[in-house]
Amino acid sequence: MAVRFRCLFALIALLGAAVASAANWPAPIQQMADKGLTIVKRFDAPGGLTGYAARAGHTPVALYLTPDGHHVIVGTMLDEHGHNLSEAALDAAITKPQQQSAWPQLAAATWIADGPESAPRTVYVFTDPNCPYCHRFYEAARPWVKAGKVQLRTILVGILKPSSPGKAAAILSAKNPVAAYRRHEADYRTGGIKPLEDIPPALSDKLTANNALMTGLGIRGTPGIVTRDAQGRIHIHQGMPQGDTLTAILGPKP
Repeated sequence: MAVRFRCLFALIALLGAAVASAANWPAPIQQMADKGLTIVKRFDAPGGLTGYAARAGHTPVALYLTPDGHHVIVGTMLDEHGHNLSEAALDAAITKPQQQSAWPQLAAATWIADGPESAPRTVYVFTDPNCPYCHRFYEAARPWVKAGKVQLRTILVGILKPSSPGKAAAILSAKNPVAAYRRHEADYRTGGIKPLEDIPPALSDKLTANNALMTGLGIRGTPGIVTRDAQGRIHIHQGMPQGDTLTAILGPKP
């Protein structure tokens, strides 16, 4: 069992998408790039508009170039039925490619390994120390971990409460982070681990990188659970899994 630490800059490099030369973008789109957006891909859009998938940091953004080529509209496009047309385009251009390249990004993140390295299944879990559903998933997964069937790799983030980053930092900075995490979960109902008040910059960078990775994979809340099937396809589950979904993530109950 171990905590894996990797360079923040390497993670950011892995998260980056390939970007075409700025000279290829129409002037209004290039203006958005100059303002800090990363233009990822052109896509077809209705109404005579031309769509462009972009990122503001790690957040997908849709841009629409008007037919005259002189104006750009930023935001979500809806059809007459209220369906979100931008979401599918952004998923195809940004979110899904990021998800399919997720496994090496996850391996390069800062995580706590709970369960044997030899376990037939590896499951990554984005967890906030104050998240009640993360606690429920931790408890639900105990039989698989104890039986050596699953190695849980917990990627701690600090997003839910002001104390979340301090608690995550306290766990990661402990002499034995796995033991500290288990104690935190055992004491969850009484508050868990005491937050670290002064987080060292290097540790803060690791938590920031974990948060960015979660956002970059399109995970909007915790627990965010990532698995890989036998064909190498990435599957992302958000929230506390129930019934058959829990079995799909962890395997047959031992």
